[in-house]
Amino acid sequence: MAVTPLVFGRSHADVKLDPAMANRHGLITGSTGTGKTVTLRVLVELFSSIGVPVFLPDIKGDLSGLTRPGGDSTKVIERIQKMNLGQFPFEGYPAVFWDIFGISGHPVRTTISDMGPLLLSRILGLNDTQSGVLTMIFKYADEKGLLLLDLKDLRAILAYSSEHADEFKAAYGNITPATTGAIQRGLLTLEEQGADRFFGEPALDVAEIRKVRDGKGIINLLAADRLFQSPTLYSTFLLWLLSEIYEGLPESGDLEKPKLVFFFDEAHLLFKDAPKPLEDKIVQIVRLIRSKGVGVFFITQSPSDLPDEVLGQLGNKIEHALRATTPKEMKAVRTVALSLRPNPEFNTEKIITELAIGEALVSLLDSEGIPTIVERTVIYPPHSRLLPLSPDERAEEMKKSELSGKYNTTIDRESAYERLSARAAAENPVKEPEKTKPTKKTAPQSTGTTTHTKKSQASSSGEEIISVIAKTAASPIGRQIGKEIMRGVLGSLTKGMK
Repeated sequence: MAVTPLVFGRSHADVKLDPAMANRHGLITGSTGTGKTVTLRVLVELFSSIGVPVFLPDIKGDLSGLTRPGGDSTKVIERIQKMNLGQFPFEGYPAVFWDIFGISGHPVRTTISDMGPLLLSRILGLNDTQSGVLTMIFKYADEKGLLLLDLKDLRAILAYSSEHADEFKAAYGNITPATTGAIQRGLLTLEEQGADRFFGEPALDVAEIRKVRDGKGIINLLAADRLFQSPTLYSTFLLWLLSEIYEGLPESGDLEKPKLVFFFDEAHLLFKDAPKPLEDKIVQIVRLIRSKGVGVFFITQSPSDLPDEVLGQLGNKIEHALRATTPKEMKAVRTVALSLRPNPEFNTEKIITELAIGEALVSLLDSEGIPTIVERTVIYPPHSRLLPLSPDERAEEMKKSELSGKYNTTIDRESAYERLSARAAAENPVKEPEKTKPTKKTAPQSTGTTTHTKKSQASSSGEEIISVIAKTAASPIGRQIGKEIMRGVLGSLTKGMK
């Protein structure tokens, strides 16, 4: 049974997207305020309605209303009347909320091991030598049974490898302090953007985002209003997710509808300040993931925001109005017009600058994969609510989610950091203070004196431990372990002084 085409607009006739062509990817562009977000919502609703799950970063925090029936906007009502849509049905769609920081949705995590050395090297922008050392570190950890779960595990084993360079050189190859230092600095940059929240357990099972409920595809909304301020972490997460989906799905061939569709709003953020190897990896995944039955739609202001290699993969194009007041902007308009299959009835380059809000020039792939003639199209209104959920409504959605409690609590089991810390502590044991025998018996002391004696003992013990820490702090692993011991020492001294 063929899947119903997705009708999302009207020209001289209904404008339809063939679901079988959705995995040829798509592009939604236009200046600010021209209607891109509404078009995005309409397509998301349509995919969900035919049982296709969707993943969607919510950059501006205004898409959560997808879960509630619409009709709340006078502009939506006006468009319904203007397009003579009659009894237009309003409805909400099933959604799951995600958040790397665990504030506005279920936490999203993966482990360092699952990320792997090759992908991590691209994210950190490492050169061939540094990438080789990182691969070597992963191999050593695997052979020694050292789990790499979070950032502190990777930092610990990097410090250990630098301190035991001779051991590594004999078995794996040369490791220099300069190389491990460069990797450590890259990890620090990631951590400053919040990656310590992203790496850990329980790791996300990507099958969670491919679910269907009551015949409708689940809309996975990633809270990204804070995340997009950390472009490296944002790119890291999305690239990892695309890679996991690609590696986890079998080759599909031609399908009647996609298995999953990604929408990347503010898509230029994916490539902002991204190192060339990371950009190349994104391009590669976008090119290959089509064969797994996954579609990717990019939403941005201008096609020039995306690399040419990505633009060449986008078969379905929806172009809202572009404002051209400078020579550079006029050149961009001309470039966009040339990328669309011309319509003999109008001048595409001229019309792009004249489109009203909610109008777009649309060229889609037909059933043979051939771009259709561009049509001036009025986009249908959404069925869901335009206003975002209130904090109470979002909390209600979170509470009734079938994933409630599954990912909320962080698990920190024994891994490389703990085992290397224990090994370093065994190599540098803390000596017990020597006990002196009293020369004669003394009368029992008062409570105040006893307290003073405990303070002195705690102080003496603390000074000796701190002395040991100072001796080991010169080495990288010593500094790392020293921080943990120091916290414990200071805590015990504080308790002893109370």
